[in-house]
Amino acid sequence: MVAAVSGAVQHIVVMGVSGAGKSTTGEALARHLGWPFVEGDSFHPEANVAKMRAGIPLDDADREPWLWALATEIARNEAQRQSSVMGCSSLKRAYRDILRTGAPVVRFLHVHGSRELLESRLSHREGHFFPAKLLDSQLATLELLGPDEDGTVVDMALPVEEQVRKALRLLGLEGKEARRA
Repeated sequence: MVAAVSGAVQHIVVMGVSGAGKSTTGEALARHLGWPFVEGDSFHPEANVAKMRAGIPLDDADREPWLWALATEIARNEAQRQSSVMGCSSLKRAYRDILRTGAPVVRFLHVHGSRELLESRLSHREGHFFPAKLLDSQLATLELLGPDEDGTVVDMALPVEEQVRKALRLLGLEGKEARRA
């Protein structure tokens, strides 16, 4: 379900499993809207990064402090009356519930696609701490957006520009763009 929030400060969390393109799509969306982009991975404590590098999936206890740090970042932007876009896997409803505590309007854009495309992207990605062998654990954890959650889905196979156009339309943000100097 997508709520109408025209003109309100809002925060869009670009969610999905690793390799879906959360950062790429999120950065493009933020650039279009003129909002800051927050890279959720940069908030992981070193222990989480080390665990993932070692090929060990994170559990709820590992993720909880990270999610609260992200909710705090959303709240910081909210306090400044600054809308934002954040990249965060947000795999479970319970994780999204934590993120929603950061502001009155937290919406989700699920970048979703085929296992084959995810595997291909992960096998060609360089310089990221998340190994491709953890994809199964993320797919097993993923809970799709519920009908009562404010958000929508875009296909990761689409070109990024098309993902952004579709997201803007589905989130009711068409016509919202950064002011060009």
